[in-house]
Amino acid sequence: MHRFYLPPEKCRGETLRLDGREAHHALHVLRLQRGERVTVLDGAGGEFFCDVENSTKDSLSLFVQEKKNTPPPPCPVTLLVAIPKGKIIEDIIQKSVELGAQRIVPLLTERVVTQLKADDAKNKYEKWQQVAIEAIKQCGATWLPKVETPQAISEFLARGEKIELSFVGSLQTERKHPRVWLQEFQKQFGRLPKNAGVWIGPEGDFTLAELQLIQNSGALPITLGNLTLRVETAAVYSLAILNYELSATC
Repeated sequence: MHRFYLPPEKCRGETLRLDGREAHHALHVLRLQRGERVTVLDGAGGEFFCDVENSTKDSLSLFVQEKKNTPPPPCPVTLLVAIPKGKIIEDIIQKSVELGAQRIVPLLTERVVTQLKADDAKNKYEKWQQVAIEAIKQCGATWLPKVETPQAISEFLARGEKIELSFVGSLQTERKHPRVWLQEFQKQFGRLPKNAGVWIGPEGDFTLAELQLIQNSGALPITLGNLTLRVETAAVYSLAILNYELSATC
């Protein structure tokens, strides 16, 4: 069944309307016909099973046959990742969605090669959020992760946001496996964390000053094995571990 995305404010009532990018894909790529069944995701837990009703040159109306609601994840995970060269960040966003991340924060660190001006950052943000939308359509995730605008470590930390269990991948300090930290947390509090996060540095890792800043915010150093991983591999590996461990203990 083909999946489409509409924001929550456009998913009210018995009839939904696709326009713009989504309508073009439905009409001119998939060539959907009246009576065909499709799914619409609103990115806020809503899943709408619809039948195609009518179409115009640039829009499509859908009649809602059934609606399901999925509660938000009990432990939303944030990925804070240094922006790698080229378009690799788009692959990271896609895989992060598939692995259940609820937020991706692209970081501009000292060793990040990519430099973005304000306008470039805004354009990148819009493009990267669209990558996340395409990813939920592909994998069927009912909650759309938020992709934030690129920012410095200090800028994110200045918000004073509390991540209850936060990890940082590093080659420079004494580290533990994420499972060990998670078990210690559960032993201390008798429950899963309310939210979690993982910091992944650029090629060459975070600087010592950056690492100290992150750890001072409460992030716990983790090991990802004996091999030195690329940014994208480290991000996927870390999220896979968290997805597995948090799902296994639910």
